[in-house]
Amino acid sequence: MTTMRPFVPSPELVQRVVARRGRLHAFDKLDPKRTALVVVDMQNSFVQQGGGHAWVPAAAATCPAINQLASGVRSAGGTVVWILNTYSPESDSSWSHFHQELSTPQGFELRCRSMSEGTAGHALYADLKVEPSDWQVRKSLYSAFIQGASDLHERLQAQGINTVLIAGTATNVCCECTARDAMMLNYRTLMVSDACSAMTVDEHEACLANFIFSFGDVQTTQEVLERLGPQG
Repeated sequence: MTTMRPFVPSPELVQRVVARRGRLHAFDKLDPKRTALVVVDMQNSFVQQGGGHAWVPAAAATCPAINQLASGVRSAGGTVVWILNTYSPESDSSWSHFHQELSTPQGFELRCRSMSEGTAGHALYADLKVEPSDWQVRKSLYSAFIQGASDLHERLQAQGINTVLIAGTATNVCCECTARDAMMLNYRTLMVSDACSAMTVDEHEACLANFIFSFGDVQTTQEVLERLGPQG
């Protein structure tokens, strides 16, 4: 099974981050009741080989870490959100340049089939442990937080959430877009390195390096669980 190697910031990056904010990790403590784990696009189309239009070979290997995170967040009193990348015909006009100029006709047609509700590609990957109390939120754009993509921001605000943990795939596409926009909306935002995956290790690590310097924090699953406090 393809996996991402552990993310280890270079000494130069650590020095730059510490010089900027005085410590490597911005968030030493997480208040579980104000924390949401946002799992991005862990659907068959991305996680299962042959499941749709955009298989990420390393995505399936992150399921154990994502399940561990979800269990820990739930146990601590936090919120678990599964984001479902969803195609609808309305986006043909509202996101026309993506569909018409950044995709081949064949790629666009496959994406439409894979990401439409009710299709096998749209469903969450079977190895994920989803509970009835979890949220399932559909998004129409790369970022779940950008205006018009979903109602995630409004729902989190109503819940009093101020901290967002980002997991899922791909690290440098929908995860990064969602994480950056969360930070811009004033959420304390943390990307969970071993619970994210990309097409290549280089893309994965470049994204995480940029994020920890400019946008928020990057921690492992174990580090996040320790900061949430004892799990009961």
